[in-house]
Amino acid sequence: MTTPASSALTHIGASGEANMVDVGEKAETVRVAVAEGTIRMRPETLALIREGDAKKGDVIGTARLAGIMAAKQTSNLIPLCHPLMLTKVSVEIVEDPALPGLRVEATAKLTGRTGVEMEALTAVSVACLTIYDMAKAVDREMEIGGIRLVAKSGGRSGDYLRGENS
Repeated sequence: MTTPASSALTHIGASGEANMVDVGEKAETVRVAVAEGTIRMRPETLALIREGDAKKGDVIGTARLAGIMAAKQTSNLIPLCHPLMLTKVSVEIVEDPALPGLRVEATAKLTGRTGVEMEALTAVSVACLTIYDMAKAVDREMEIGGIRLVAKSGGRSGDYLRGENS
């Protein structure tokens, strides 16, 4: 049964079953998505990461690489995502003493028929999980949160900027 709410969900078929959206007729456009998230930790843990003294090595560099790799694997992780030929993925990780912790931002880009929001969100999620994994020996109280889409451009639905569309 199709309800008003379910009819707006593009991955739900007429009978309520999950399906992959056919993007074959969509125009190819440049599509960019930016996502962000945070990982809170004890100030001592943040200092350890900053100073490069974590037992497992370079936490920020490893998390950046993990986020990029994850974006490229999104269709293997999220069942109805299309495999995409990404042209750019970047992951920036900056210290935020006010959390205290790290802020992670990922940008994914391509020229194609479907958006890259899931790739940017996946990159942020896995970067945060990698930071947790690399520092959990000293701080199991770390908290990952605030993972969200910040902006997207391209495609039929147009541009989105968090706060402007709320």
